[in-house]
Amino acid sequence: MNLSSLTFLRKMRSPNRQFAVIGLGRFGRAVCTTLHNLGYEVLAADTDERRVSEALTDQIAAHAVQLDTTQPSALKESGITEFDTVIVAIGNYVEESIITTLNLKEAGVKHVVAKASSEIHGKLLDRVGADHVVFPRARNRAANMARSLTSPGILDRFEIDPNHSIAEVIVPQAFDQKTIIDLDLRNRYNLTLLAISQDNQPDQFEINPSPVTRLKAGGLMVVIGSNQGLERLPM
Repeated sequence: MNLSSLTFLRKMRSPNRQFAVIGLGRFGRAVCTTLHNLGYEVLAADTDERRVSEALTDQIAAHAVQLDTTQPSALKESGITEFDTVIVAIGNYVEESIITTLNLKEAGVKHVVAKASSEIHGKLLDRVGADHVVFPRARNRAANMARSLTSPGILDRFEIDPNHSIAEVIVPQAFDQKTIIDLDLRNRYNLTLLAISQDNQPDQFEINPSPVTRLKAGGLMVVIGSNQGLERLPM
């Protein structure tokens, strides 16, 4: 895993607790479920009435609507364009995915996260203004993305298995000016520090920093270890 390739999702985090998810296939449902279980209000949308009905029945979203998101007027009437963060999970329908993403950005949506089914699809999504493009390989990638959008201090994570991850984390205020020895991350959180970036620049990580290095609040640290430990970090 290349540390310099870790993505920054900080700008995609909504200050409120509302998200819109467009597309209710496996990936979209997984995103909805994760966000809903984390306590966020989710508006789900799909062109398929059956999928919309199932989302409401399964209670994976607070609201679900059937609409054609390639129509700007439909997006506006549904209220989706008023959300700060919208996830476009229409990965298998390239044209609809691109048009929807374009419509959202032209309507002024601040942060659009879009699922891509191929490298070319991803490049096209970038061209029309997607703020972040994901290439899901499995269901847990959707859950990881949802957690990255909502956790205030975890910028990105790569799940090694259901219980362990590599994560990029903002150094919390509680860690400011403390040395790595002082923090004792391994015993307190079951985490190992791999790298730090004191100047908050992803291309300037210090790998395996000295144990006496003092951390600065707002900097970045890359850790590996327990998911439970990650969730217990002060944010």
